[in-house]
Amino acid sequence: MRILFMTQVLPFPLDAGPKVRAHYVLRYLAEAGHEVSLLTFIRPGEPAAYVEPLRRICRRVETVPMVRSRGRDLRDGLRSVGTNLPFLLVRDQLPAMWDRLKWMLRERSFDALHADQLWMAPYAMNGVSPGLTVLDQHNAVFMVPRRMAERHRSRVARLLLRHEAVKLQAFEREACQRFARVVWVTEEDREAVLPHAGGVGARHSVIPIAADPDAQAPVERRRPFRVTFVGGLHWPPNSEGVSWFVENAWPQVARANPSAVLTIVGKAGRIGLRAPGSAERVELTGYVPDLRTILSETSVFIVPLLAGAGMRVKILDAWCWGLPIVSTTIGAEGLDARHSENLLLADEPGVFAAAVTSVFQDGRLASGLAEGGRATVEGKYHWRRVYQAWDRVYPS
Repeated sequence: MRILFMTQVLPFPLDAGPKVRAHYVLRYLAEAGHEVSLLTFIRPGEPAAYVEPLRRICRRVETVPMVRSRGRDLRDGLRSVGTNLPFLLVRDQLPAMWDRLKWMLRERSFDALHADQLWMAPYAMNGVSPGLTVLDQHNAVFMVPRRMAERHRSRVARLLLRHEAVKLQAFEREACQRFARVVWVTEEDREAVLPHAGGVGARHSVIPIAADPDAQAPVERRRPFRVTFVGGLHWPPNSEGVSWFVENAWPQVARANPSAVLTIVGKAGRIGLRAPGSAERVELTGYVPDLRTILSETSVFIVPLLAGAGMRVKILDAWCWGLPIVSTTIGAEGLDARHSENLLLADEPGVFAAAVTSVFQDGRLASGLAEGGRATVEGKYHWRRVYQAWDRVYPS
């Protein structure tokens, strides 16, 4: 089949969950014999060299600059308030992307249009798309602002987040009804968006996010001392979760483990450092292109998320790296997460801190969790096996 594959993020390098999902789906479809063309947004600062590996996978790659600013966000926010369209979707509807899509559809015929994530759904819903439309729902998006509203300190912010969640939920339901095929990452996400759709069937599939453990051997760790978080702090669930850990759990961890250093890796954002002891031995690195040194020094990998949906690829990554993990229940949603076998689960600050300390101090526990995680990703989340399910979405 000739597939036009549209993404909101450039699917390379593999440094974020949406990139990992899109990249391996692209590779699988291309290796299965489909002719795949990629149309993708590209962010400021992403070099042209990032596109070259994708050209080796796809027949062609077309990029459109992602333009964002505070002024545009204000304009799009006001536009969203006056309509039923969620702000998170309005701000990514750019004329340049519409024009490039129409040009590609005129220039070549396609058998299918693949919208990767909900952000790209409107481009496939305007009546110019080919016969088969496929939506890859990485998560139930409306759950993110809904869960954030439950904990936000500002009453105004809670109201805005709840309003955004309501609009997102309505749009997600409409989109999932209008696409010929919808692929979900978890059954829980499908049930959250379409609770009365009767489960998966001809139109709906569940294909979890998968990784490539063959490409990443477990890291060698010698005398590790870091408690490490990896994830862009520009994404609100990440900044919220890290702030919760730093303010409520890290002081206890730092007191119990005088050699421990909290290392937060990811694009810049805001985190809370107001609680006594919360700033003690905290290292904010920003984006790090090569994580090998930090990973080799990591004693505990943490996923302290309080909001989100879908699957956390950072856990798949940490399992591939052979790192012991402590996560909240929400952080491990959608995965075959087994407490005390392939990670530790904790939802209260004191319990989370105690779990981190136990892994930090108990080498046998740490090794057992790391080995259990690696076995899980090898046995259940290898992309070459898991993504054979895409053959039912795109038959040869």
